[in-house]
Amino acid sequence: PTAVCLRNIITLSGSLTKLAYYSTVQHKVARVRSFDHSGKDIDNEPLYEISVQEEITARLHFIKFENTYIETCLDFIKDHLVNTETKVIKATGGGAYKFKDLIEKKLGLKVDKEDVMTCLIKGCNFVLRNIPHEVFAYQKDSDTEFRFQTNHPNIFPYLLVNIGSGVSIVKVESEDKFEWIGGSSIGGGTFWGLGALLTKTKKFDELLQLASKGQHTNVDMLVKDVYGGAYQTLGLSGNLIASSFGKSTTADKEFSKEDMAKSLLHMISNDIGQLACLHAKLHNLDKIYFGGFFIRGHPVTMRTITYSINFFSKGEVQALFLRHEGYLGAIGAFLKGAEQDNPNQYSWGENYAGSSGLMSTSPDVYPMQRTRSGTFDMLEMDRLERPLVNLPLLKDPSTYIPDTVDLTDDAMARKYWLTCFEEALDGVAKRAAASQPDSVDAQERAEKFRQKYWNKLQTLRQQPFAYGTLTVRSLLDTREHCLNEFNFPDPYSKVKQKENGIALKCFQSVIESLDSLGWEERQFALVKGLLAGNVFDWGAKAVSDVLESEPQFGFEEAKSKLQGKGRSLDLDLDGPPHKCALIFADNSGIDIILGVFPFVRELLSRGTEVILACNSGPALNDVTYSESLIVTERIAAMDPVIHSALRDEKLLLVQTGSSSPCLDLSRLDQGLAVLVRERQTDLVVIEGMGRAIHTNYYAVLRCESLKLAVIKNSWLADRLGGKIFSVIFKYEVPCK
Repeated sequence: PTAVCLRNIITLSGSLTKLAYYSTVQHKVARVRSFDHSGKDIDNEPLYEISVQEEITARLHFIKFENTYIETCLDFIKDHLVNTETKVIKATGGGAYKFKDLIEKKLGLKVDKEDVMTCLIKGCNFVLRNIPHEVFAYQKDSDTEFRFQTNHPNIFPYLLVNIGSGVSIVKVESEDKFEWIGGSSIGGGTFWGLGALLTKTKKFDELLQLASKGQHTNVDMLVKDVYGGAYQTLGLSGNLIASSFGKSTTADKEFSKEDMAKSLLHMISNDIGQLACLHAKLHNLDKIYFGGFFIRGHPVTMRTITYSINFFSKGEVQALFLRHEGYLGAIGAFLKGAEQDNPNQYSWGENYAGSSGLMSTSPDVYPMQRTRSGTFDMLEMDRLERPLVNLPLLKDPSTYIPDTVDLTDDAMARKYWLTCFEEALDGVAKRAAASQPDSVDAQERAEKFRQKYWNKLQTLRQQPFAYGTLTVRSLLDTREHCLNEFNFPDPYSKVKQKENGIALKCFQSVIESLDSLGWEERQFALVKGLLAGNVFDWGAKAVSDVLESEPQFGFEEAKSKLQGKGRSLDLDLDGPPHKCALIFADNSGIDIILGVFPFVRELLSRGTEVILACNSGPALNDVTYSESLIVTERIAAMDPVIHSALRDEKLLLVQTGSSSPCLDLSRLDQGLAVLVRERQTDLVVIEGMGRAIHTNYYAVLRCESLKLAVIKNSWLADRLGGKIFSVIFKYEVPCK
């Protein structure tokens, strides 16, 4: 359910209307609460109570309509977004003047126009800051046409080249400081206007389709047409355009519409590219972002601009494009209207379940049927509870890439993982429905989830670049988003509850066994216990099959599964103790209680403070922050080392800010980052396949780090040269 909109923005350009609105979304969340066990037989009681509650969160919606359907767009606003308190609708873009009277008459609201360029800059800053895979370079002849860029922590300064009817070139230095430094009257309107005269084609997209099929060399005069080959003295290739439309002065034949459209596109793109390069060099800027309706995500346009920038800058400057460039004005206008709420104080995340992917509407890449309403592209952004920042211990945040394998690049891995997620889908839907046995519509919602995620997977087969770089992490996150959309906030809550209870009963005996060992034997046993605990991952099919078919499978059985060479697993803790260790925990149950906590206890005994970081929200059977509080409380009641560490704040439990089975060290809870600095953390432990293999395997930190996991996937184990249940134990010391 979505509550009444608080404010609306409408952005109008030559052919598209973009609608922005804010809503409060009501959805279900799983909560855990410790029971009062006083006077009860706790051995036969659940560890904690699980309840499903309603929570209200903020969401931004951005929708594109074709201007042909402007009346339908206004009907949508009138029926869903206008209430008795609404007096004004904000509008920006060139069409704000054109449609002003229609909007005011249809909606009965006053149109308040916002400055176009201010809105564009605000929107651009917003997406650069909040969407990790927003920026990409276009590579024509690469297997991966879209090469996504790592977001730099400092997004300023940059050059924004907005190609609308004309061209505006803006230097952006900070959130509120920007300067128009140049432009041209030769822009998208020129291409559209001259194209219409030359080809009699009135629609912009149809003109681009013609250009994509054309051969400009039939119309343009090349260097080799003038000099018989390359112009060696000036270093000019023979295939370089010497004169746009140059052959039309001498040829007696008629030129095709396609060839003329392609020549025109090259002429205008080359002019814009040279102009942008000159301004970038003049102002010493190396980041140039292109936007405006001329781009519209069309490959043929991005290809010509990329070539132009590369040629005129001699490869020193790269043309960069934005996944959501069509929404910049709408986003910026919304933010400007919401300044009293200061939306920039929050972090926002793209909701993959409700967003269309890049190129979903490109006519020459992936044709799609438009609905009769004319809506064909959507973006949803959810407000996150707390601001997200970089882990302070990253050696170079500007080059940090969370994901180990780029599935957009690796066709074999992409095919495997997409198939893997497809094959697991029925089981996930079944698990989701079973998690809510008292709900009459659980089966129906589970089927809707299954269909939605299946459709997403098919889109990613056709367009692996749809949501940025395709990775195992993005596939997992998209699945979690789809589960949440259909109100399955934590399908594994009961499983985690049961496994936490069982593991707690074994904790004291595990500790007694460890304490009976000599120092060296204990270190090996601790590490083996960490790895054995990590076997218990319901997200891995090889494990879930065992856990469902062999209920007695436990900690000792997991140890016997490990594939490793004995003492090579030792972690050298023989030196001086670390000041503070940051541990990113993985699974509930045996993993955290019998694997992680004995290791935490050993560190504490050595005088090392410990920050234990767990997910803010649920994902698979990963332990959440709220669950970790209850588990730690129960362990502290049994163990004096943990009890005193909690009391003296030597053991600190924090949330990561994530609800993913993987880990992005550039988007962590701000409170965690503050604590890492304050406690002078000098050891980071990252546990689990999702956090230490699918992500962060190559992450470089400024302190010692330990990445460990059990490989629970046969295909991945084979690729890494091992067997299933082989271990990853990667201890790294930074270079001095």
